[in-house]
Amino acid sequence: MKLQPILDRRVVLVSGKGGVGRTTVTAALARAAAAAGKRVLVAEIEEPATQAQSTLARMFGREVLPVRPTLVAPGVHGCMLATEEGTEQFLGDVFRVQTLARLALRNAALRRLLHAGPSFHEMGIFYQLLHLVRQELPDGRPRWDFLVLDMPATGHTLALTALPDILLRLVRRGPIAAALREGQGWLNDARTGCAVVVTIPEPLPVTESLELVEGLQATRMHVAAMVVNKVPEDPFSAEERAALDELLPPGPLYGKEELARLERTRVSLERLRGAARAPVLAVPQFLADGQGAVEAMTAWFQAEEGLGLSGGGAR
Repeated sequence: MKLQPILDRRVVLVSGKGGVGRTTVTAALARAAAAAGKRVLVAEIEEPATQAQSTLARMFGREVLPVRPTLVAPGVHGCMLATEEGTEQFLGDVFRVQTLARLALRNAALRRLLHAGPSFHEMGIFYQLLHLVRQELPDGRPRWDFLVLDMPATGHTLALTALPDILLRLVRRGPIAAALREGQGWLNDARTGCAVVVTIPEPLPVTESLELVEGLQATRMHVAAMVVNKVPEDPFSAEERAALDELLPPGPLYGKEELARLERTRVSLERLRGAARAPVLAVPQFLADGQGAVEAMTAWFQAEEGLGLSGGGAR
């Protein structure tokens, strides 16, 4: 499987349950896209409970990402999508004066009203994402032609992709409805938007990832790929494995669990390829972690795509 179906999109949502390496995949895709000559913005969603730390930021040698795009690696800018930032941008567009938007958000009663509204958090994030997609260079080209978003959890992903349909039932006209339809056009058009679902080759994560794929498809979000992370290398052929099974005695045995893991991996990959209705990319397990894992995965992505190791990729 090649990366091009992912790299050809403008907006890519990377989702998956915690612990599967979703953030590593996000950072590696950003670096690989930069190596392919893309103008890349990598972003994450603000989580108030953990805003003092950011796993994605640490992948680029930082503690946190700013709310405004900032260069974090060669060819890669990074930022945080924050509810109030998106709300301020929306009100600024409505009032046509950014100062009035800031003053409005300082009003305690208005802030309480906004926070009490349905899907307020997702709407702020949605509008900031739309604002970034709209940005252009002086010559009219998109400022970011590859925007990859590290989603915090599967529920957040579905809340964001389902938001336009939910709110358009309530608000059919006006600037909010127009913004929702415009953003929905970017996300739901398979030529411009897609999701990448990350999992590991174990039964429960695979089940949850397949459920996520169904949820995304229900919100008309195209799934460009399933990335199966941490796939162990299997040194045995089918014939060798059958012969080995005959030799192994029953009961606990050193190394037997690793053999069982190889079998779970095989079954998981077969299950995904049969049920996902999306290309499955099996990423090998790397010995490094953190930034080292990002660099190793970037190099692997580049090798898969034939991009070489120059440009804005891993150094």
